[in-house]
Amino acid sequence: MPERTIHYGVTKAAALALSNGLAKLTRGTEVTVNAVLGGPTYSDGVAAAVEQIAAAESMPAADLRDSLVRDTSLLQRFIEPDEIANLVAYLASPLSSATNGAALRADGGVLPTVV
Repeated sequence: MPERTIHYGVTKAAALALSNGLAKLTRGTEVTVNAVLGGPTYSDGVAAAVEQIAAAESMPAADLRDSLVRDTSLLQRFIEPDEIANLVAYLASPLSSATNGAALRADGGVLPTVV
């Protein structure tokens, strides 16, 4: 992990530990607890930041957005918020009754590792 993202890695590790611990606490109930590991998502906040930086640099926002996509992304684009929401909707549905204590990635294939 690059030095500049240590704080990000710590928060992800904490979220995984919390979801795993809560899943164990709810063992034997109908409650499931999982972690959603979202990747680079073009949220409203990200879009606003991209637009602000692009304006300051006198460049099209779409060009800046596209330049920020990681080379390791299998999607070759940012994830849309509704794509993360679709995974959350699955987890909140009865279809996910056997999914418990899991870390599910919706990262567009950015990470070349297995969680």
